Order: sequence, then structure tokens, then C-alpha cells
Amino acid sequence: MRFMVDECTGPSVARWLREQGHEVFSVFEQARGMDDEEIVEKAYAEKYILITNDKDFGEKTYRDKKFHRGVILLRLEDERAGNKIAVMRRLLENYSDRLGDNFVVVTEKRVRIVSK
Repeated sequence: MRFMVDECTGPSVARWLREQGHEVFSVFEQARGMDDEEIVEKAYAEKYILITNDKDFGEKTYRDKKFHRGVILLRLEDERAGNKIAVMRRLLENYSDRLGDNFVVVTEKRVRIVSK
């Protein structure tokens, strides 16, 4: 799968995804300081599923009606890298076939998938 990992989600998640064989664009590593508008446009144009902790992307998707190829919004109580990776591992094991083109909100206990 192709993922764009937002700066706030961090390089550890990006590295872990690469180790799992995914193609990853890490905003933190490759385009630090990129604004949200640019992130949304690049993710859509280059067919990346965006992974973020920034709920502003929910507004961009729904209020501003921005097109996307999939958004994973991590709403975690524990923001440490190890927890983010554990949550992503469970998400990919159980829902990988439903991530593309959907808006997915993930907590430590729940996954909510909103179809376009």
C-alpha cells in the first residue's frame, strides 16, 4: 500500500510501514513544514492514504470537500511511537482492504470507517 505519514504522526511510524513493505512518503523526513493543503493535494494526486493525528484533516475532508484516497485519523490517548505502531499493526491486520478511499478514525479500542 502507499501511505503518506503526516509530520505529527512521526518518522517511527513511517519507518515501521517501510519495514512492512509499504511505499511511504514521510512529511517529517521528506517535506517538513508542508502545510495541510499541500499534504491533501499531494496525497490525492499521488494516490497515498494519509495517516495523521491532526483532526483538521477531518474538516478538510468534510467541510471543504477535499478529495482523498483514504485518510487514517489516529485519535490516541497514548501518543508514543510504540503505541501508534501497535494500533497501525492491528488496523492493517484487520482492515487493510477497507482503508482506500475511506475516512478511518482509529483509537486504541475502536475503528470507525466512514465511506465516501
